[in-house]
Amino acid sequence: MLKDASLVWEIIKAGGWVMWPLIGCSVAAMGIVGERLWTLRRERVLPPALLSQVWGMYRQKQLTGANLRQLKAGSPLGMILAAGLANYRHGRDIMKESLEDAGRQVAHELERYLGMLGTIALVSPLTGLLGTVFGMIHVFSAISHGNSANPTVLASGIAEALITTAAGLAVAIPATLFHRYLVGRVEDLIIDMEDEALKLVEMIHGEREDGEEHP
Repeated sequence: MLKDASLVWEIIKAGGWVMWPLIGCSVAAMGIVGERLWTLRRERVLPPALLSQVWGMYRQKQLTGANLRQLKAGSPLGMILAAGLANYRHGRDIMKESLEDAGRQVAHELERYLGMLGTIALVSPLTGLLGTVFGMIHVFSAISHGNSANPTVLASGIAEALITTAAGLAVAIPATLFHRYLVGRVEDLIIDMEDEALKLVEMIHGEREDGEEHP
């Protein structure tokens, strides 16, 4: 264990100062991915049977302010449905507009930190490339000062160049994959929430009697 830690520390030292921003990017990316995977769980964003519960509340005339606040705080889908229910008496168009406004707010919340994750995926290989450039500068500087016969000096610069390149790619590749995956998950959740919101409008304004499709 101590030997592995020592090896890692030697690699970090060999990579030079560029390794520290790469380590920071790695920690930030892992934090964002973990937080978004937890936050974007489907059962949290779209609780099962929530639309049926809301329909039951509507039919039993239980749309009190307290119930709407509880619905709004319960989940992102609940926030959207609560906005529509608060304005359903003003007609179909106003209700749909309220749902769309709430949907934009929810979509913004679901996409939180994904821009930063995409930036990390873009910047990390460039940072590694910067370290590569510095490493090659050290190599050519050593050669220009007559140290071409000293393998230790040359190896140090080459190691810095290769290590930072590898570190930049090691951060960027998983960050890119998770960014693509999380963006796709958000898009799927938004589409499903839009469908649930439209079902609510149609149910309340008489085009449906329940949450099921009718032939």
